[in-house]
Amino acid sequence: MDNKAIGERIKYLREILELSPSDMAKRIGISAQEYQRYELGEKEFTFSFLYAVADQLNIDIIELLTGEGARLSSYTVDRAGTGLAVYRRKGFDYLQLAGKFKGKLAQPYVVTVPFDKEHSDSEIYTSGHEGQEFNYVLEGSIKITIDGKSEVLHTGDAVYYDSGKPHGMVATGGKGAKFLAILIKK
Repeated sequence: MDNKAIGERIKYLREILELSPSDMAKRIGISAQEYQRYELGEKEFTFSFLYAVADQLNIDIIELLTGEGARLSSYTVDRAGTGLAVYRRKGFDYLQLAGKFKGKLAQPYVVTVPFDKEHSDSEIYTSGHEGQEFNYVLEGSIKITIDGKSEVLHTGDAVYYDSGKPHGMVATGGKGAKFLAILIKK
């Protein structure tokens, strides 16, 4: 991702809505200083930040990432291994599916999580975002924490939750994992 170009798109769209950087920061729940670093392209964009900004700007996240709007309204196909790569946090690979479909009610992702013994044995990093989320494990096992409670999910297991609650996950069981994540706006 080109952080500077994404930051410029965010600034341009924010200014169209006549919002100050402080207003936008307040709306998405971060400090004005942190927001400015994102907008200047100085800070690596996280999925949570991009999702919150896109929601406030009332646009699809793909517009922030590519500068192009989704155009398809009947259907869209993503072949195996294709989609738009989105950075969320180190080591996790997020592949956005259905990026070309406009007016999506949900954001589908295939998420690949490497096994990391250190992260597997320590407290799981959590974050939250408005809406609900559905995760279905495609390969391996993940340990997921939602609002302080933990579950281990294996291939074929699923979880649905209020994504406004602090949540996070790590691969467990000695190998990486892959899961389908579907984020649903309220």
